Amino acid sequence: MFYGDLMRLVPRWALLSSGCAPVLLTAGWTIAGVLEGPAYDPATKTISVLAADGASGSWVMTAALMALGVCHLLTAWGLRAAAFAGRLVLGAGGAAAVVVALFPAPSSGGSLRHGSVVTVGFTLLAVWPLLAIDRGGAAPWALRPGPSAMATAVMGVGAAWFLIELEVQGAAGAAERVVTSVQSLWPFVVVASCIRHPDPDELPT
Repeated sequence: MFYGDLMRLVPRWALLSSGCAPVLLTAGWTIAGVLEGPAYDPATKTISVLAADGASGSWVMTAALMALGVCHLLTAWGLRAAAFAGRLVLGAGGAAAVVVALFPAPSSGGSLRHGSVVTVGFTLLAVWPLLAIDRGGAAPWALRPGPSAMATAVMGVGAAWFLIELEVQGAAGAAERVVTSVQSLWPFVVVASCIRHPDPDELPT
């Protein structure tokens, strides 16, 4: 069985790494929000506030962001069915999540360094589906041009919504949670699609 997994184009352990990403991220902001107390409003306040210096649950959110990054790195390594450029960018997005955890936002005011890393991470995780497209005729569903472009479009719209909410001081927390949830879930969708896709060598001739 283990040898068979090694020989698969996408090993089954990638389901674990990609599936853990959205679970750990959601658990992180949920637990950190509880530790922060009623003063923290998840609809209007961003995830970065939970990981900021001095936040009660910063250690939880920091650990969740680092775990998210590691999950993306492992998934990128195992997702051999995707184009190399897409795997590289997904891995870079995972590395950006780790860097975000290492350089949290200050307890008050903004941080150019933190904001820049967050922007880079958002961008990388939004564009990797397009770069991962397998243009072969028998590609897994989630690596085909249509679904990949739709995933990137949804993430782009979500990012724009987040920026608008930040500007008007509205539901920035809700917008950020929606777009980061989609970004953390899509690798799992791609991996599941690849594993369910029949191996060309096993198809009847």
